[in-house]
Amino acid sequence: MPEKIPVDVVVSLLRAASAEQEVDLEDLVANVPVSRGDRMRISHELRSLRAGSDRWRRRGQELAALFSSARELAQLRDVDELLGRLVERAHDLMGTDVTYLSEYDQDSRELFVRTTLGTVEPSFIGLRVPPGMGLASQVVEGRRACWTSKYAAMTQAPHDSEIDVAVAAEGLVSLLGVPLLAGDDVIGVLFAANRVEHGFSPDEISLLSAFADHAAVVLQTARLLARSRQAAEETQRAYSELVGHLEARDRASEVHSQLTSLVLQGGEAHDVATALGRALRCQVVLLDIDHLDGPVADAVDRSRGSGRCAPVGDGVYAVAVLAGPALLGALLLRPGEVEFGPVELRTAERGAQITALLNLKQDAMAEAEQRVRSDLLADLLSDDPERRADIATRAQARGVRLDGLNCVVVVSLPAELRREAVRALRRASALVGEHAGHVMALTTDPDPGDASASVHATVARAVRAPLLSVGAAFADSAIDLRAQADAAAACVSILPALGMDDAAVTVDEYLPYTALFGPGEARVAAYVQRVIGPVLAWDAEHAGKILPTLAAYLDSRLSPVATARALHLHKNTVLQRLERAADLLGPGWQEPDRLFRITVAIRLVNLTKGP
Repeated sequence: MPEKIPVDVVVSLLRAASAEQEVDLEDLVANVPVSRGDRMRISHELRSLRAGSDRWRRRGQELAALFSSARELAQLRDVDELLGRLVERAHDLMGTDVTYLSEYDQDSRELFVRTTLGTVEPSFIGLRVPPGMGLASQVVEGRRACWTSKYAAMTQAPHDSEIDVAVAAEGLVSLLGVPLLAGDDVIGVLFAANRVEHGFSPDEISLLSAFADHAAVVLQTARLLARSRQAAEETQRAYSELVGHLEARDRASEVHSQLTSLVLQGGEAHDVATALGRALRCQVVLLDIDHLDGPVADAVDRSRGSGRCAPVGDGVYAVAVLAGPALLGALLLRPGEVEFGPVELRTAERGAQITALLNLKQDAMAEAEQRVRSDLLADLLSDDPERRADIATRAQARGVRLDGLNCVVVVSLPAELRREAVRALRRASALVGEHAGHVMALTTDPDPGDASASVHATVARAVRAPLLSVGAAFADSAIDLRAQADAAAACVSILPALGMDDAAVTVDEYLPYTALFGPGEARVAAYVQRVIGPVLAWDAEHAGKILPTLAAYLDSRLSPVATARALHLHKNTVLQRLERAADLLGPGWQEPDRLFRITVAIRLVNLTKGP
């Protein structure tokens, strides 16, 4: 009979493996009443469990520190103080020898070391990095994290003699740099460096990158608020000289003060609309991208291009809420007690900027959450059992019930639009992310057609571009989910060859094509060769047009006249080509059964070539 381990022993082993304090697992296993081989297996599994527990505990601590830092930085408004605190918090998070921040000059395209912590050489502050030189320029040009474990031996970026001297004087060996991004613009580079050779781990890179995302939003907010305060002061001086505009000045000052207080007190985007409406004595409505249509959508498009308020009609104005090129929504102003003039419209435009800043702050947190959900989606679709371990528990921690998911929808659109598509689908789907070159969403819709149509409509409103979406229902199993996801991906790749570039369909609607061109199918070429091989060989050798003529002939219901018209040829030319086809295919090629198989083979060739 198999040896039984007492329950108390099992409980002790599990507690030891998940405990925060270090415990000698070997001593515990030594007391387990089983064979030596089984004790070795138990020891190995306990160490694996302990490593996983430690990794998740450490991840939780890092996220907690990251969120705490973001909250602290969000309370600062002085740019110089904010830069110093930003570097200090990054230094605490990373635990490296030196941390410093370089600001990026958009005009000269140079970087200047602005703030440091841990440096010993006073000349390091103010160090200038010319365009295209050093690791920092690589970060700026690639807008991504870059690192080197040994700076002196770095070859991925050109060296600059002045920079090399400064780095050597400081004794820096390994460096990691991440960009501070405001939309698509780089506003600086945050560096963590060690005076010893060190290979930065993915967790370290991810942690500093996440912190930089938060810091960039806060820093850009502080700068814009500083400029906003400066503009408000200049406006106030101008109004003091223009007595006739005293009332407008008072309203502008009131709304600017309220908006500044909203940002400082952690207000939300809809609070800006309320504050604007109260100050301008009109009705202000905050619209999300799902509710932009008709004349309002046209006005928002104009505002998106100009950055100004655009008239909708009947005294109504709309102003786009933008974060770089991304459209986050719009403010709609309906006339009230005060007629809209230049001051009121400029105030609304600044209100839209503040709305965008508040949305960006919320989006930074949402982006971190989205990264976790994207990892969860990738784990669900993985065939690695270790990646799917405790998947239901992890999903439940994100508020997702796997047993409530019914459909997978695969969306095909250009790479530069995928991030905006994922952003738009966050609220509409249980899980969404990029996978295998597509955007993939898991929904609770029971019907794949409804799921595909809903996802298509949501993404189309966000990106305003043609796209394809394919939905498939799956059973309550990871294997079926992967199979249906693969089938939907195969189907979405076939649709362009069928002349479709903007549609919402299901896998079942195009099942014959998916079955033929799905993953691993290798019989299509053999079938085509058997049925119309001589025609393909003739066309390849003689640069002939027999296959296109046959395709047009079949599409024209076997009418030579209609075929000639479709190909812009003389009827006799078509008849000559059909005679050549008869020679190549043999007698009886137009009999119903053979004609059907020839039709399928020609269709397959055209699908294989693409649209």
